Amino acid sequence: MQPTPPQQDDTAQGAPQTDDKDAAGTNPRDRRRRRILIGCGGAALVLLLAVVGGAYALQHSYNGQVDRVAGALPTSGDRPAATGRGENWLLIGSDRRDDIPSMGARADALMIVHLAESGDRVSVVAIPRDSWVPIPGHGTDKINAAFAYGGPRLLIRTVETLTGVRIDHYAALDFGGFVEMTDALGGVTVTITQDTYDPKHQRAWEAGTQHLDGVEALDFVRQRVNLPNGDLDRIKRQQAFLEALAGKALDTRNPIKIDRFIRAVTGAVTVDETVSAATLRKLATRLLDVGTLEYVTTPVDRPAARGDQSVILLDHAGAAELFAAVREDRIGEYVARHGGSNTVDAVR
Repeated sequence: MQPTPPQQDDTAQGAPQTDDKDAAGTNPRDRRRRRILIGCGGAALVLLLAVVGGAYALQHSYNGQVDRVAGALPTSGDRPAATGRGENWLLIGSDRRDDIPSMGARADALMIVHLAESGDRVSVVAIPRDSWVPIPGHGTDKINAAFAYGGPRLLIRTVETLTGVRIDHYAALDFGGFVEMTDALGGVTVTITQDTYDPKHQRAWEAGTQHLDGVEALDFVRQRVNLPNGDLDRIKRQQAFLEALAGKALDTRNPIKIDRFIRAVTGAVTVDETVSAATLRKLATRLLDVGTLEYVTTPVDRPAARGDQSVILLDHAGAAELFAAVREDRIGEYVARHGGSNTVDAVR
Protein backbone atom coordinates (compact mmCIF):
# COMPACT_ATOMS: atom_id res chain seq x y z
CA MET A 1 0.00 0.00 0.00
CA GLN A 2 1.36 3.40 -0.94
CA PRO A 3 1.91 5.79 1.94
CA THR A 4 -0.27 8.87 1.99
CA PRO A 5 1.37 12.25 1.57
CA PRO A 6 1.73 14.45 4.64
CA GLN A 7 -0.99 16.86 5.64
CA GLN A 8 0.28 20.42 5.62
CA ASP A 9 -1.17 23.47 7.34
CA ASP A 10 -0.42 25.70 4.40
CA THR A 11 -2.39 28.75 3.39
CA ALA A 12 -2.65 29.93 -0.20
CA GLN A 13 0.36 31.92 -1.24
CA GLY A 14 0.83 34.71 -3.74
CA ALA A 15 3.43 34.89 -6.47
CA PRO A 16 6.99 35.76 -5.45
CA GLN A 17 7.73 39.44 -5.09
CA THR A 18 10.95 41.12 -6.09
CA ASP A 19 12.78 44.15 -4.81
CA ASP A 20 14.83 46.54 -6.91
CA LYS A 21 18.58 46.85 -6.38
CA ASP A 22 21.18 49.31 -7.63
CA ALA A 23 21.93 50.04 -11.27
CA ALA A 24 24.14 46.97 -11.54
CA GLY A 25 21.34 44.76 -10.23
CA THR A 26 23.17 43.75 -7.07
CA ASN A 27 24.03 45.13 -3.66
CA PRO A 28 27.65 45.40 -2.41
CA ARG A 29 27.49 42.10 -0.59
CA ASP A 30 26.23 40.36 -3.72
CA ARG A 31 28.99 41.90 -5.83
CA ARG A 32 31.61 40.72 -3.41
CA ARG A 33 30.38 37.17 -3.81
CA ARG A 34 30.04 37.56 -7.58
CA ARG A 35 26.48 36.40 -7.92
CA ILE A 36 23.02 37.53 -8.92
CA LEU A 37 20.00 36.60 -6.84
CA ILE A 38 17.01 36.00 -9.12
CA GLY A 39 13.56 35.33 -7.62
CA CYS A 40 12.92 33.90 -4.16
CA GLY A 41 13.73 30.22 -4.55
CA GLY A 42 16.74 28.03 -3.99
CA ALA A 43 17.52 28.69 -0.34
CA ALA A 44 19.42 25.48 0.23
CA LEU A 45 22.04 26.05 -2.48
CA VAL A 46 24.04 28.30 -0.18
CA LEU A 47 24.30 25.40 2.25
CA LEU A 48 25.31 23.11 -0.62
CA LEU A 49 28.13 25.54 -1.33
CA ALA A 50 29.28 25.10 2.24
CA VAL A 51 28.91 21.32 1.90
CA VAL A 52 31.08 21.05 -1.17
CA GLY A 53 33.41 23.72 0.09
CA GLY A 54 34.17 21.35 2.91
CA ALA A 55 34.18 18.42 0.50
CA TYR A 56 36.93 20.13 -1.49
CA ALA A 57 39.26 19.21 1.36
CA LEU A 58 37.50 15.94 2.21
CA GLN A 59 39.34 13.49 4.35
CA HIS A 60 38.28 9.85 4.32
CA SER A 61 36.42 10.31 7.61
CA TYR A 62 34.35 13.18 6.18
CA ASN A 63 33.40 11.22 3.07
CA GLY A 64 32.32 8.31 5.23
CA GLN A 65 29.70 10.50 6.91
CA VAL A 66 27.92 11.35 3.65
CA ASP A 67 24.89 9.07 3.25
CA ARG A 68 24.19 7.64 -0.18
CA VAL A 69 20.79 6.33 -1.23
CA ALA A 70 20.66 3.44 -3.70
CA GLY A 71 18.26 3.58 -6.63
CA ALA A 72 17.54 7.31 -6.43
CA LEU A 73 18.01 7.86 -10.17
CA PRO A 74 15.28 6.40 -12.43
CA THR A 75 16.37 3.70 -14.86
CA SER A 76 13.39 3.56 -17.21
CA GLY A 77 13.86 4.38 -20.88
CA ASP A 78 11.26 7.19 -20.95
CA ARG A 79 13.55 9.72 -19.23
CA PRO A 80 14.53 12.95 -21.02
CA ALA A 81 17.55 12.52 -23.24
CA ALA A 82 20.93 13.62 -21.94
CA THR A 83 21.88 16.69 -23.96
CA GLY A 84 25.49 16.97 -22.83
CA ARG A 85 24.88 20.70 -22.26
CA GLY A 86 25.93 21.14 -18.67
CA GLU A 87 25.03 19.08 -15.61
CA ASN A 88 21.84 19.07 -13.53
CA TRP A 89 21.46 18.26 -9.82
CA LEU A 90 18.11 17.92 -8.07
CA LEU A 91 18.60 19.45 -4.64
CA ILE A 92 15.99 19.24 -1.90
CA GLY A 93 15.82 20.60 1.61
CA SER A 94 13.96 18.14 3.81
CA ASP A 95 12.61 18.53 7.34
CA ARG A 96 13.43 14.89 8.01
CA ARG A 97 16.77 13.06 7.96
CA ASP A 98 15.32 9.71 6.88
CA ASP A 99 15.55 9.58 3.08
CA ILE A 100 13.10 6.71 2.76
CA PRO A 101 9.54 7.26 1.45
CA SER A 102 7.31 7.13 4.52
CA MET A 103 4.50 8.90 6.28
CA GLY A 104 5.60 12.43 7.06
CA ALA A 105 8.59 12.62 4.71
CA ARG A 106 8.54 16.05 3.07
CA ALA A 107 10.57 17.95 0.51
CA ASP A 108 10.29 21.48 1.88
CA ALA A 109 12.61 23.13 -0.65
CA LEU A 110 13.06 21.88 -4.20
CA MET A 111 15.37 23.10 -6.96
CA ILE A 112 17.37 22.16 -10.02
CA VAL A 113 21.02 23.24 -9.86
CA HIS A 114 22.32 23.66 -13.43
CA LEU A 115 26.08 23.77 -14.02
CA ALA A 116 26.75 25.46 -17.36
CA GLU A 117 28.94 23.55 -19.80
CA SER A 118 31.20 26.59 -20.10
CA GLY A 119 32.01 26.40 -16.40
CA ASP A 120 31.38 30.09 -15.72
CA ARG A 121 27.77 29.93 -14.53
CA VAL A 122 25.72 28.03 -11.95
CA SER A 123 21.95 28.54 -12.01
CA VAL A 124 19.46 27.44 -9.35
CA VAL A 125 15.91 26.92 -10.59
CA ALA A 126 13.52 26.80 -7.63
CA ILE A 127 10.23 24.93 -8.01
CA PRO A 128 7.63 25.92 -5.36
CA ARG A 129 6.96 22.90 -3.18
CA ASP A 130 3.17 23.38 -3.48
CA SER A 131 3.22 23.36 -7.31
CA TRP A 132 0.20 21.42 -8.62
CA VAL A 133 1.68 18.95 -11.11
CA PRO A 134 1.20 15.43 -12.55
CA ILE A 135 2.91 12.74 -10.47
CA PRO A 136 3.50 9.52 -12.45
CA GLY A 137 1.13 6.83 -11.17
CA HIS A 138 -0.58 9.14 -8.67
CA GLY A 139 -2.61 11.67 -10.65
CA THR A 140 -2.12 15.37 -9.93
CA ASP A 141 -0.89 16.58 -6.57
CA LYS A 142 1.57 18.93 -4.89
CA ILE A 143 5.03 18.25 -6.25
CA ASN A 144 6.48 17.53 -2.81
CA ALA A 145 3.92 14.73 -2.36
CA ALA A 146 5.98 12.76 -4.90
CA PHE A 147 8.70 12.41 -2.27
CA ALA A 148 6.17 11.06 0.25
CA TYR A 149 4.72 8.63 -2.31
CA GLY A 150 7.96 7.24 -3.69
CA GLY A 151 11.08 8.92 -2.33
CA PRO A 152 13.87 10.39 -4.47
CA ARG A 153 13.20 8.23 -7.54
CA LEU A 154 9.56 9.27 -7.93
CA LEU A 155 10.42 12.88 -7.14
CA ILE A 156 13.06 12.88 -9.88
CA ARG A 157 10.63 11.27 -12.34
CA THR A 158 8.06 13.94 -11.47
CA VAL A 159 10.55 16.78 -11.98
CA GLU A 160 11.75 15.30 -15.26
CA THR A 161 8.15 14.91 -16.46
CA LEU A 162 7.39 18.52 -15.55
CA THR A 163 10.55 20.08 -16.96
CA GLY A 164 11.93 17.80 -19.66
CA VAL A 165 15.31 18.27 -17.94
CA ARG A 166 17.36 15.13 -17.27
CA ILE A 167 18.61 14.95 -13.68
CA ASP A 168 22.20 13.74 -13.36
CA HIS A 169 22.57 13.73 -9.56
CA TYR A 170 20.47 14.04 -6.41
CA ALA A 171 21.29 15.67 -3.05
CA ALA A 172 19.14 16.18 0.06
CA LEU A 173 19.89 18.43 3.02
CA ASP A 174 18.32 17.84 6.43
CA PHE A 175 16.99 21.00 8.08
CA GLY A 176 17.33 19.30 11.46
CA GLY A 177 21.11 19.43 11.02
CA PHE A 178 20.97 23.21 11.21
CA VAL A 179 21.32 23.06 15.00
CA GLU A 180 24.74 21.39 14.96
CA MET A 181 25.92 23.39 11.94
CA THR A 182 25.03 26.69 13.57
CA ASP A 183 26.46 25.85 16.97
CA ALA A 184 29.68 24.60 15.36
CA LEU A 185 30.30 28.14 14.10
CA GLY A 186 29.24 29.89 17.30
CA GLY A 187 25.88 31.04 15.94
CA VAL A 188 24.87 33.31 13.05
CA THR A 189 23.35 36.78 12.70
CA VAL A 190 20.23 37.69 10.71
CA THR A 191 18.13 40.85 10.37
CA ILE A 192 14.35 40.82 10.90
CA THR A 193 12.28 43.74 9.62
CA GLN A 194 9.17 43.46 11.83
CA ASP A 195 8.15 41.96 15.16
CA THR A 196 6.43 38.61 14.75
CA TYR A 197 5.30 35.75 16.96
CA ASP A 198 5.49 32.04 16.19
CA PRO A 199 2.73 30.28 18.18
CA LYS A 200 3.91 26.80 17.19
CA HIS A 201 7.31 27.24 18.80
CA GLN A 202 6.15 29.94 21.25
CA ARG A 203 8.89 32.28 20.13
CA ALA A 204 8.68 36.06 19.71
CA TRP A 205 11.02 37.65 17.17
CA GLU A 206 11.87 41.31 17.61
CA ALA A 207 12.69 43.54 14.69
CA GLY A 208 16.40 44.21 14.28
CA THR A 209 19.61 42.22 14.26
CA GLN A 210 19.37 38.82 15.93
CA HIS A 211 22.19 36.43 16.81
CA LEU A 212 20.86 32.86 16.57
CA ASP A 213 22.13 29.72 18.24
CA GLY A 214 21.27 26.35 16.71
CA VAL A 215 17.83 25.84 18.27
CA GLU A 216 16.82 29.43 17.49
CA ALA A 217 18.03 29.01 13.90
CA LEU A 218 15.88 25.92 13.42
CA ASP A 219 12.80 27.73 14.74
CA PHE A 220 13.61 30.70 12.53
CA VAL A 221 13.70 28.68 9.29
CA ARG A 222 10.65 26.59 10.18
CA GLN A 223 8.21 29.39 11.01
CA ARG A 224 5.29 29.71 8.61
CA VAL A 225 2.37 30.88 10.77
CA ASN A 226 2.00 34.67 11.15
CA LEU A 227 4.23 35.41 8.16
CA PRO A 228 2.23 37.44 5.59
CA ASN A 229 3.19 35.23 2.64
CA GLY A 230 3.48 31.96 4.53
CA ASP A 231 5.85 29.55 2.80
CA LEU A 232 7.21 32.20 0.44
CA ASP A 233 8.35 34.25 3.46
CA ARG A 234 9.70 31.08 5.03
CA ILE A 235 11.81 30.51 1.90
CA LYS A 236 13.26 33.99 2.33
CA ARG A 237 14.03 33.23 5.98
CA GLN A 238 15.80 30.07 4.91
CA GLN A 239 17.78 32.08 2.39
CA ALA A 240 18.70 34.69 4.98
CA PHE A 241 19.86 32.07 7.47
CA LEU A 242 21.81 30.06 4.91
CA GLU A 243 23.44 33.19 3.54
CA ALA A 244 24.59 34.01 7.07
CA LEU A 245 25.68 30.42 7.74
CA ALA A 246 27.67 30.06 4.52
CA GLY A 247 29.23 33.51 4.95
CA LYS A 248 30.41 32.70 8.46
CA ALA A 249 31.69 29.28 7.38
CA LEU A 250 33.70 30.80 4.54
CA ASP A 251 35.11 33.48 6.86
CA THR A 252 36.03 31.07 9.67
CA ARG A 253 39.75 30.44 10.11
CA ASN A 254 39.56 28.39 13.33
CA PRO A 255 40.45 24.80 12.29
CA ILE A 256 38.49 23.25 15.18
CA LYS A 257 35.32 25.13 14.20
CA ILE A 258 35.84 24.24 10.54
CA ASP A 259 36.20 20.54 11.40
CA ARG A 260 33.06 20.58 13.55
CA PHE A 261 31.12 22.41 10.87
CA ILE A 262 32.14 20.05 8.04
CA ARG A 263 31.27 17.04 10.18
CA ALA A 264 27.86 18.54 10.97
CA VAL A 265 27.19 19.28 7.30
CA THR A 266 28.35 15.92 5.94
CA GLY A 267 26.21 14.25 8.58
CA ALA A 268 23.15 16.07 7.25
CA VAL A 269 23.51 15.43 3.51
CA THR A 270 22.30 12.48 1.42
CA VAL A 271 23.31 11.96 -2.22
CA ASP A 272 22.63 9.37 -4.89
CA GLU A 273 24.91 6.34 -5.01
CA THR A 274 26.81 7.58 -8.09
CA VAL A 275 28.18 10.62 -6.21
CA SER A 276 31.76 9.94 -5.10
CA ALA A 277 34.20 12.08 -3.15
CA ALA A 278 35.72 13.00 -6.51
CA THR A 279 32.29 14.14 -7.75
CA LEU A 280 31.92 16.38 -4.70
CA ARG A 281 35.41 17.83 -5.15
CA LYS A 282 34.60 18.59 -8.79
CA LEU A 283 31.35 20.27 -7.76
CA ALA A 284 33.18 22.25 -5.08
CA THR A 285 35.65 23.54 -7.65
CA ARG A 286 32.79 24.67 -9.89
CA LEU A 287 30.87 26.45 -7.14
CA LEU A 288 33.89 28.14 -5.58
CA ASP A 289 35.36 29.35 -8.88
CA VAL A 290 32.18 30.23 -10.78
CA GLY A 291 31.75 33.78 -12.07
CA THR A 292 27.94 33.91 -11.77
CA LEU A 293 25.74 32.09 -9.26
CA GLU A 294 22.08 32.97 -9.72
CA TYR A 295 18.65 31.99 -8.40
CA VAL A 296 15.71 31.66 -10.79
CA THR A 297 12.15 30.87 -9.70
CA THR A 298 9.78 28.83 -11.87
CA PRO A 299 7.09 31.28 -13.11
CA VAL A 300 3.90 31.15 -11.04
CA ASP A 301 0.37 31.84 -12.31
CA ARG A 302 -1.60 32.09 -9.06
CA PRO A 303 -2.45 30.41 -5.76
CA ALA A 304 -5.50 28.17 -5.81
CA ALA A 305 -7.44 25.57 -3.81
CA ARG A 306 -7.73 21.91 -4.75
CA GLY A 307 -10.05 20.19 -2.32
CA ASP A 308 -8.81 21.10 1.15
CA GLN A 309 -5.31 21.90 -0.11
CA SER A 310 -3.81 25.30 -0.90
CA VAL A 311 -1.67 24.93 -4.00
CA ILE A 312 0.37 26.94 -6.50
CA LEU A 313 -0.56 26.88 -10.18
CA LEU A 314 2.44 27.39 -12.43
CA ASP A 315 2.58 29.66 -15.46
CA HIS A 316 2.99 26.82 -17.93
CA ALA A 317 4.06 28.95 -20.89
CA GLY A 318 6.61 30.80 -18.78
CA ALA A 319 7.81 27.57 -17.17
CA ALA A 320 8.24 25.94 -20.57
CA GLU A 321 10.46 28.83 -21.67
CA LEU A 322 12.58 28.56 -18.53
CA PHE A 323 13.02 24.79 -18.70
CA ALA A 324 13.91 24.98 -22.38
CA ALA A 325 16.67 27.42 -21.39
CA VAL A 326 17.91 24.89 -18.82
CA ARG A 327 17.93 22.04 -21.34
CA GLU A 328 19.71 24.16 -23.93
CA ASP A 329 22.21 25.63 -21.44
CA ARG A 330 21.23 29.24 -22.14
CA ILE A 331 19.85 30.45 -18.82
CA GLY A 332 21.97 33.57 -19.13
CA GLU A 333 19.79 34.65 -22.05
CA TYR A 334 16.66 33.88 -20.03
CA VAL A 335 17.87 35.97 -17.08
CA ALA A 336 18.81 38.85 -19.39
CA ARG A 337 15.27 38.89 -20.79
CA HIS A 338 13.36 38.51 -17.53
CA GLY A 339 15.64 40.01 -14.86
CA GLY A 340 14.26 40.74 -11.41
CA SER A 341 16.13 40.26 -8.16
CA ASN A 342 15.53 40.32 -4.42
CA THR A 343 17.64 40.51 -1.32
CA VAL A 344 17.52 38.41 1.83
CA ASP A 345 19.77 40.68 3.89
CA ALA A 346 16.64 41.57 5.90
CA VAL A 347 13.46 39.46 6.08
CA ARG A 348 10.13 39.22 7.91
